[in-house]
Amino acid sequence: MKNIETYKNKTVLVLGLGKSGINSAELLLKLGAKVIVNDKNTPQKMDDINRLEKLGAKVITGSHPTELLENVDLMVKNPGIPYNNIMVATAIKRNINIITEPELAFEISEAPFISVTGTNGKTTTTTLISMMLNQNCAKGHAYAAGNIGIPLSEVAQKATKDDQIVSELSSFQLMGITELHPKIAVLTNVYEAHLDYHGSREDYIKAKMNIVKNQTADDYFVVNWDNEEWQNLSRLTAAKVIPFSRLKKSTDGVYVDNDKIYYKDEVVAKLSDIKVPGSHNVENCLAAIAVAKIQGKTSQEIVEVLHNFSGVRHRTQFVRSIAQRKFYNDSKATNMEATEKALAGFSGPVVLLAGGLDRGVTFEKLEPALKNVRAMIVFGETADLLAKAGKNAGVKKIIKTENAVTAVPIAFEESQPGDVILLSPACASWDQWPTFEVRGDKFIDAVEKLAEKLEDK
Repeated sequence: MKNIETYKNKTVLVLGLGKSGINSAELLLKLGAKVIVNDKNTPQKMDDINRLEKLGAKVITGSHPTELLENVDLMVKNPGIPYNNIMVATAIKRNINIITEPELAFEISEAPFISVTGTNGKTTTTTLISMMLNQNCAKGHAYAAGNIGIPLSEVAQKATKDDQIVSELSSFQLMGITELHPKIAVLTNVYEAHLDYHGSREDYIKAKMNIVKNQTADDYFVVNWDNEEWQNLSRLTAAKVIPFSRLKKSTDGVYVDNDKIYYKDEVVAKLSDIKVPGSHNVENCLAAIAVAKIQGKTSQEIVEVLHNFSGVRHRTQFVRSIAQRKFYNDSKATNMEATEKALAGFSGPVVLLAGGLDRGVTFEKLEPALKNVRAMIVFGETADLLAKAGKNAGVKKIIKTENAVTAVPIAFEESQPGDVILLSPACASWDQWPTFEVRGDKFIDAVEKLAEKLEDK
């Protein structure tokens, strides 16, 4: 950790008491800052607040008093808090600088950053990159952190110059970038998402592309080449562009040809070496392979990781088989494109569990992906919209239920031996669950309870 003087004796307001906020506050206190923490909610457990107050922070919860911003030098904002929040909007009016936790982590990190963004596939790609870089690594360690669920400010304090930090960065986090400078930046894809936060696709993409904002000709930009829009985004970086392509749109980086994966002219692996289902996971693997090759990893090391990688929790995660039905948890599929790709990973009949937060979109674009769906169990605010899409696609059985938990026994009854039962909601979870992780965990619990019930019989 670099012992920087930037924040010494500065008054910093940390907005939001989530993981990133708590870790940011603790780090700023170590750096000599005067820290105020504010959250409009009051947590039921006071452990974190008590600890921060003992360390010297002032903690205010239950409201957003704008007077806290008097004489504040900087705001560190929880990424999920929108810029029209009263505290953030007031800080902007007062010309108070606003950053997010990844920026703070980068400033004190001795380890270089490899940063991953995109609409879908970020966590899987981040995980794969860290696994490949750690495979047979004699010196240093590649830490996976960031939007993956591990605060960057926590990891940056322990990482050394011999380590690397593979950081998953969301568009929310990237909006707070000023100095963050990844040695390698990765863009998995860009679809339509979070428009309720960003306001427009253009602003969403602009936030994503902050990942290359500070890159130079000595850096690398790994980008999905299978879409012309994404190709054009490569013009926004000064870094060396390394394309990856599942559809062989380019042979200048990592690509697939005749069931083999190449890095330029070198055969790296076979497609069959990838053990997780779906074309989207092929793309995630290609992106990770590009980074691994830039970093000098051998093809053998890469293949060893591909053989051992069985997926990330909540991302087309195999749960278990019950009575010759395979259950998969893809709760992270919070948009149509993710569900479309999950469905494309299965060739046989699927019983699809879908639904969630209504963001004002309809599901016509999902209809072609439903050709192998035997039945749909729909729930949440979008239940009727998804039912309409299923009906248009010719799905024979569509049943409405309360949520992803009550959907499990219904899906089992509507399935046949050999079927896949897939939770891939195509929607965010916030109408019913606080996070997609909670939704996925509840689904897994329901599957386990169903197995126990059938075993008892």
